[in-house]
Amino acid sequence: MPWWVYIIECESDRLYTGISTDPQRRYEQHCQGRGARFTRMYPPRQLLAAVAYANRAEASREEYRIKALSRRHKLSWVIDHPWVESSFAKGEV
Repeated sequence: MPWWVYIIECESDRLYTGISTDPQRRYEQHCQGRGARFTRMYPPRQLLAAVAYANRAEASREEYRIKALSRRHKLSWVIDHPWVESSFAKGEV
């Protein structure tokens, strides 16, 4: 089962980066206030991007790398990896 790195746009133009085996489900949890503390403080607007990785370790490394990026570079990552729900349904890695 692939692990996904995802970026959510939140209120106040904040970006949240996380990992999950099901980014759509996790996004919905964030929207319901059952996600990270950050998304409770800055409610989600939309799931912007997601990329599948073969395992949790690879996804965690990429999440860590992305979190260190500037907002501008995170937005570039989003442009290169837009969230397409059909990709999730296919399980593309």
